[in-house]
Amino acid sequence: MKYWKGKGAQINTSNRFSGSYLSDESLDGIDEELISEKPKTQVFLEHPKRIISRNDSPDLPMEASINPYQGCEHGCVYCYARNSHEYWGFSAGLDFESKIIVKPEAPRILEAEFLKKTWIPKPIMLSGNTDCYQPLERKYRLTRAMLKVCNRYKNPVSIITKNALVTRDIDILKSLAQDNLVKVIFSITTTDESLRVKLEPRTASIKRKLNAMELLSKEGIPVGVMAAPIIPGLNHHEIPKVLELSAKSGASFAGYTVVRLNGKVGEIFKDWLMKNFPDRVNKVWNQVEEMHGGGVNDSTFGRRMTGSGEMSKTIKQLFKISKNKYFNGKSVSDLNTSLFRRGGNYQLFD
Repeated sequence: MKYWKGKGAQINTSNRFSGSYLSDESLDGIDEELISEKPKTQVFLEHPKRIISRNDSPDLPMEASINPYQGCEHGCVYCYARNSHEYWGFSAGLDFESKIIVKPEAPRILEAEFLKKTWIPKPIMLSGNTDCYQPLERKYRLTRAMLKVCNRYKNPVSIITKNALVTRDIDILKSLAQDNLVKVIFSITTTDESLRVKLEPRTASIKRKLNAMELLSKEGIPVGVMAAPIIPGLNHHEIPKVLELSAKSGASFAGYTVVRLNGKVGEIFKDWLMKNFPDRVNKVWNQVEEMHGGGVNDSTFGRRMTGSGEMSKTIKQLFKISKNKYFNGKSVSDLNTSLFRRGGNYQLFD
């Protein structure tokens, strides 16, 4: 059995928008994607006319988000965003973490939005779909450029990431923080490195995330932790440890979400589970189903992030107890929207 180290997904699932795809059919009728060698990262450039995505979901705290990249080299096998790659003609599997779409004009388009008379200052999330500090950010520096735009126009921005690369931009983040215009959320799934390298192979280690959290906090930049996703039978017991370590590293707020295997993510995750934890496939799968009313995904607002049923209640209670213990007296204020510089004082590209 081939196993691609450094990759989360181990297969390429079919694209729901394609009428046909290449596969090998085994004698027992199970289709396996024909992959002869480990996929290498390919970059595709996209030049959209608009860069800000808007949503009206009551489950999400911010209505505006920007994704300078589509697809993500981090390779998190559970990532709900995998299905969006099918709109580009790719697979939600290995394609998602090896065929990355880059939007080089994102900073310029963002500034153009801020210059519009119709722009209403509001917090922007970086990113709502894939990590804005994934490995390619080292080369393209789009996130850094967009933070500069937000800083010059004094528009608040919130960042969620699994990468310690965020510390590169402390100079800008510190300037934003002085006016309460930024907060950084670290997504931490596990404190077990042997699990992390399988579950999300190209993310920063727990040690590097905590060090980054501590560094930003000491510079006066508000940081928080998102324990996500919680997967029963794999990492749900780690909630207290994740919150304890994060609080000690300077986190002032915490949240969580449970795993939801939407679309092809269910197929990708189950294949991964069978190859990595064959002894507990049924246990994990059944408990995920129990959280989502018999399926592995529930898209119902108010329920999709936290689940339902007894396992969901257990997770919720464990998080509540841990938060009360380690985050008692800690808080973070809402980002400031009153300082926006209408029209800007100067241009970004000068």
